[in-house]
Amino acid sequence: QVQLVESGGGSVQAGGSLRLSCAVSGRTFSSYDMAWFRQAPGKEREFVAAINWNGGMTYYADSVKGRFTISRDHTKNTLYLQMNSLKPEDTAVYYCAGRASQAYTIGAYYDPSLYNYWGQGTQVTVPS
Repeated sequence: QVQLVESGGGSVQAGGSLRLSCAVSGRTFSSYDMAWFRQAPGKEREFVAAINWNGGMTYYADSVKGRFTISRDHTKNTLYLQMNSLKPEDTAVYYCAGRASQAYTIGAYYDPSLYNYWGQGTQVTVPS
């Protein structure tokens, strides 16, 4: 069974930075596409960023492009999300998600229903 555990959330002033981590159990991490989603109170879960199984392709929501960076370390079975220039509208619970890599279209990276494994979430708060 694959387990995902996020960490690194917290409260930070606008303009600050945080790095989220997602530790993935099991030996299949290197063959998984991974992604970060977030959900703010009263809103639907939304795509933040994704990375394909070998790290060669990354995708970002327009709202975070240029501020956030997704990366992965196969030696540590860990997914990361470096978040810079944080804004109050970035406040949300952040979830990491994973799935076995297949010949997905680009659009499939943005669809939460196509990810099989999810972490419990970590809160990020940027006070206004």
